[in-house]
Amino acid sequence: MVTERNFTQRPELEVRDAERRLSTRLHLQIPMFVRGIDAYGEEFIELAKSLDISATGAYLTLPRPVRRLELLTLTIPTPSVTNSGLVPASMAPISARVIRQKEVGDIYVVGVQFLRPLG
Repeated sequence: MVTERNFTQRPELEVRDAERRLSTRLHLQIPMFVRGIDAYGEEFIELAKSLDISATGAYLTLPRPVRRLELLTLTIPTPSVTNSGLVPASMAPISARVIRQKEVGDIYVVGVQFLRPLG
């Protein structure tokens, strides 16, 4: 008797997460201000940092929980020395949606997807 195999269950043929990504992930710790509404319904602004970032999203640390699908505004601070003309005076805020969240000790690791890709 011949049985049909499901090839998606074979480990050697599985698509890895990195291969499904829309853009390359860079492991960069970038400080940023995060503004939004937390899981308790309170408005907040926190200084956070990225654990990694790509053109389409980021993985952030936050000291408070947020709701899945909540919209956040991320602002990356720029250096105060801008007289060289090489560093922009400011960077436009980035709108992002919470995709996932995990509590790790006393912080929350939050995956966000940018509403518009960077670049």
